[in-house]
Amino acid sequence: MGVETVLDVLERYPRRYLDRTARADIAELRVGDEATVFAEVRRISARRSRKGRAIVEATVYDGTSMLTAVFFNQPWRERQLPEGTEAAFFGKLDEYRGKPRLINPVVDVLGRLGENTGAVVPVYPQSGKADVFTAQLRKVAAAALDEVHSRGGLAEPLAEPVRRELKLVSRDWAIRQVHRPDDLDSARRAQRRLRFDEFLRMQVGLVARKRAIESSRLGIRHAVDGQLVAEFHKALAFPLTGDQRRVIDEITADLGAAAPMHRLLQGDVGSGKTVVALSALLTAVQGGYQGAFMAPTEVLAEQHYLSSRTMLDGLSVDAPGTLTGDRPITVRLLTNRTPAAQRRTMAAELEAGECDIVIGTHALIYADTPIPNLGVVVIDEQHRFGVEQRAVLRDRAAESAAVPDVLVMTATPIPRTAAFLIYGDLDKSELREMPPGRTPVTTAWVGTEPMAREAAYATLRAEVADGRQAFVVCPLVEGSPRVEAKAATEELDRLAVEDLAGLRLGLLHGQMKPADKEAAMTAFRAGELDVLVATTVIEVGVDVPNATVMIVDGADRFGLSQLHQLRGRIGRGGGRSFCFLFGDPTTPDGEARLQAMVDSTDGFLLAERDLEIRGAGEVFGGKQSGFGDLKLGRLPRDAAYVEWSRRIAEAILDEDPELVLARHVPLREEVHDLLGEDVEFLFKS
Repeated sequence: MGVETVLDVLERYPRRYLDRTARADIAELRVGDEATVFAEVRRISARRSRKGRAIVEATVYDGTSMLTAVFFNQPWRERQLPEGTEAAFFGKLDEYRGKPRLINPVVDVLGRLGENTGAVVPVYPQSGKADVFTAQLRKVAAAALDEVHSRGGLAEPLAEPVRRELKLVSRDWAIRQVHRPDDLDSARRAQRRLRFDEFLRMQVGLVARKRAIESSRLGIRHAVDGQLVAEFHKALAFPLTGDQRRVIDEITADLGAAAPMHRLLQGDVGSGKTVVALSALLTAVQGGYQGAFMAPTEVLAEQHYLSSRTMLDGLSVDAPGTLTGDRPITVRLLTNRTPAAQRRTMAAELEAGECDIVIGTHALIYADTPIPNLGVVVIDEQHRFGVEQRAVLRDRAAESAAVPDVLVMTATPIPRTAAFLIYGDLDKSELREMPPGRTPVTTAWVGTEPMAREAAYATLRAEVADGRQAFVVCPLVEGSPRVEAKAATEELDRLAVEDLAGLRLGLLHGQMKPADKEAAMTAFRAGELDVLVATTVIEVGVDVPNATVMIVDGADRFGLSQLHQLRGRIGRGGGRSFCFLFGDPTTPDGEARLQAMVDSTDGFLLAERDLEIRGAGEVFGGKQSGFGDLKLGRLPRDAAYVEWSRRIAEAILDEDPELVLARHVPLREEVHDLLGEDVEFLFKS
């Protein structure tokens, strides 16, 4: 369960509380009532249905009457609830053959029913798989609290005036009351303090990182008055949007300053981030520096390489040693598949200053191909790199006199509060305005009705007949007996003889050999394939303007941001486009995701909706090491806590930049636990 230390125990907070003063008697319950009953298991039995489903039945007694609790597909309940066990059962009362019963109730195993009468009982996250239940966790938490109390209690990093201003209880009182509350109000006050502490640790780390980058590293004052960027904009086949001009101005101001740039660019799918990225890289090039453009996957790196070469075609830089006095801008691609001979040639070009921009994957920071005059780094889809790669980049740059300017980009819009939390060490820019010609994609949620699905395939065939192309996205590569979801390989075979018979179909998934993936994408871009059957490997960066239809099979299995990214692969060439979401969600959240996709094509709006549906923990995912570890905090509910903790973090670091005062040393250690070795960069002493 990931509980290894006393701290792990104390931070495994109760997920809810049972107020034993509010118990219901079984004898008084009526069919349809939802209630918690405290009862003893008198009899337990297990059997299998005709279809092989496990059925566990427990007969329980609370002193007033008997009740049957029935559990489907939960065979471990027989081990959890042996005869004589006292537990709380929460659910809605049903009736079967004249007898009352609860179907799959929530169960919390308690101590003796005579204990803690009238008390508030904490209920902990349990694990049936690990055979660890709330009664055991309650005992372990009590022992941990006793140990902490015997050692003088928890340290307090917040000064008394701050606690008074924010109406926060002491940390030591909070940790005791969250596990052993006197009443429900005490539990809520305890949670409030501990929730604030979670956000404070994060904000201290973020503010310290931002200040350390700004103050301790020498940046590059780039030549922002050169003509190369202006020539690039003039040669574009389309005018810049107002948002693009504003963001480019913000980046240019950063590049012209002495402090290193560390900026996040959020832009919805198709908002023109690549033009902004190339403008930043060309600012470095026009001053004699080199640029690096990092992408998380080879498919995306190759896409950026092809589009960048096209957009930069015709531009040149000064080359005094040549006959004409200039040379074309040189762009190179570096991935793990780049042959050794090409790497050596590229390294020689970089050393000689004859290579201006390198585009690639993680190989850019890990490979033995140094970029001696690195001036600007663009990191696309930042959340797929995380802090580790940023730290490697920073440490590698530290070998030189100046730190390169860094622009990180994401096409997955992040709600304002979440961005403030995850990317609090970065300045932020947004692209919301779409370039001319981008038409919103018509989106339809298609259930299991055969006629509706046939209509979707008919639309796809009609678009192909008009010379367009399409994607069919599946959640798996190959079929799995444990997961009921369509696989790309099997769906390709089925479509070839059924719904899309006669069309030219191709396959793309992450388990294919790199050469096969490249061949499939090249054939699709060239129009040699009508339909590409793929997994989410196409989620980011694939740009085929001729693709106007997408069918996402098993759409209810995807997250909202992922669905929005997938939809962004079509409609890139102007004109109408269609996205069909095939899905039969079994949960309210699944229905909410698909309905949100139908209702809006605004990525920023969908990001807020995603945060509401899923909560911060899943939205953060692996975006930043440690920053998804919210145990009590939740966004957007706790937006105010983010603002408060940011202000207090700045005040603490204003007073004690290296956290060496006695009351701040524990806070420094907590930030170290959150961020790991990176804290040595943040706090120099």
